[in-house]
Amino acid sequence: MLPLQLGVPGGPELLIIFLILLLFGLPVLLVALLLAKRGGGGDADRVEELERRVEELERDREER
Repeated sequence: MLPLQLGVPGGPELLIIFLILLLFGLPVLLVALLLAKRGGGGDADRVEELERRVEELERDREER
């Protein structure tokens, strides 16, 4: 009969798990940060552009 007890991961196993998380987790985190940095400021610029265009259209309508 085989025992159904599983051992707790030791040093080498924990090192392998840490390396796997580092190799896959770090690039994903960096890509997410770069995308957030790149796309975050664009919304404010878009809102300002939209407001400017609305004001321009309102002025054109008042002139007519």
